[in-house]
Amino acid sequence: MKQSAKSLYRPLGKAGVHTLLGGYTLVALFPIFLILINSVKSRAAIFANPLALPTPETFSLIGFHKVLANSNFLLYFGNSLVVTLVSLVCIVLFGAMAAWALSEYRFPASRWMTLYLAIGIMIPIRLGTVSILELVVKLDLINTLTALVLVYTAQGLPLAVMILSEFVRQVPRELKDAARCDGVGEYKIFFQVILPLIRPAIATVAVFTMIPAWNDLWFPLILAPSDQTKTVTLGVQQFIGQYVTDWNSVLAALSLAVIPVLLMYLVFSRQLIRGLTSGAVK
Repeated sequence: MKQSAKSLYRPLGKAGVHTLLGGYTLVALFPIFLILINSVKSRAAIFANPLALPTPETFSLIGFHKVLANSNFLLYFGNSLVVTLVSLVCIVLFGAMAAWALSEYRFPASRWMTLYLAIGIMIPIRLGTVSILELVVKLDLINTLTALVLVYTAQGLPLAVMILSEFVRQVPRELKDAARCDGVGEYKIFFQVILPLIRPAIATVAVFTMIPAWNDLWFPLILAPSDQTKTVTLGVQQFIGQYVTDWNSVLAALSLAVIPVLLMYLVFSRQLIRGLTSGAVK
């Protein structure tokens, strides 16, 4: 009797979990779906029924035409792409190096360094906006993409080091010792042994740090508000007025801005899932 109850409970438990996860997925994707379907509809159709799919009568690409022809959206898109990719490279490279140093080498200040990084995760970087702005002005980096890269790198490094450190510690010491016995230097061990083994963690860090950098509006507005250095999120604001908002252009711009995030998730999805579930099953 107990065995039959357990055998009945397991499928029901799995079905409940899948139902819950499926419902959460629908809730999470619904805003993106809403943006995409309304970006190819006329303004009247958007206000008449925002939940309706586009039809031959309501289909319109006027928003995309305005965004691409009447604004510097491609420049803003390129600025966001450059800032995000360079920041990702810096975060992954320097974060992996710091994780390797904290995990492999023991020195008196290692615990204090770990505590310092943990504080960097707990305290939002926006609390230091005034100090950051003063420093950027003194370095003559205002209205430059370099300022954004430095800020996003500093913002993403604490979390990257904490995640990558746990994965670096899981690398068997025998592999590193065998490489050292063969005369392989520390740099080659890091780049040829450690980095390939922690690819799931790198994908996890890349996704977690890309989204805040790509979606950020705060620091581009403060550090790089000029027309030549605007990012996508800041460029979308030009279509939002105090009294009138061009919703066709806003939704079209947001649809184009979503594409890199979706592409990155599709590329790194397998590694991301492996990174999130690593260690769950021994």
